[in-house]
Amino acid sequence: MNRRIKAQAGNFTTREAGDGRRFIEGYFAVFGSQYELWDGAYETIAPTAFDGALEADIRCLTDHNTRLVLGRTTAKTLTLQVDEKGLWGSVEINQDDQDALNLYARVQRGDVSQCSFGFDILEEDTEQLPDGGIHWIIRRVKLYEVSIVTFPAYEETSVTARKKDFEVITHRRIEAWRQRMKARLKGEDGSGTESPDD
Repeated sequence: MNRRIKAQAGNFTTREAGDGRRFIEGYFAVFGSQYELWDGAYETIAPTAFDGALEADIRCLTDHNTRLVLGRTTAKTLTLQVDEKGLWGSVEINQDDQDALNLYARVQRGDVSQCSFGFDILEEDTEQLPDGGIHWIIRRVKLYEVSIVTFPAYEETSVTARKKDFEVITHRRIEAWRQRMKARLKGEDGSGTESPDD
């Protein structure tokens, strides 16, 4: 398993409770949204992706920086839940943490409103598209952290990992075609021709 970072628009908002506590809230992941990794390669998060994942000890960070912890599920300062739209979260801002208060102000003004999350893929499906492209559907993940970010760019390491996946799939398809052709030449299979993409 390779740690991945997935970026999405979070549209975060701020909320102040009657007792003075402050919260940042929004969706860290949206189901069914098709994210283009590169031309012809797409990724989608299935509604089952976080099944069982929220029982772990998960942190909310700023820009994936492990020194800027905003909240944590085991400390009950981060609440995560899944609904029909996606993975929703609420993080309680530490009033004694100036970095957290600064982020709260930036979200409140609308200067920061996007998100990302770090995970391992436990289960996924791969679909070969009719135009030769590829579509990954993430079915289940191990979630490590969620982040409120300034620039929700998909990390290059994740794209590189997906390109390696694509190369393996392409290689397997070509090898399977070669084996079928060898069998046909030996008369072990039917006759006719086809291409590696068939």
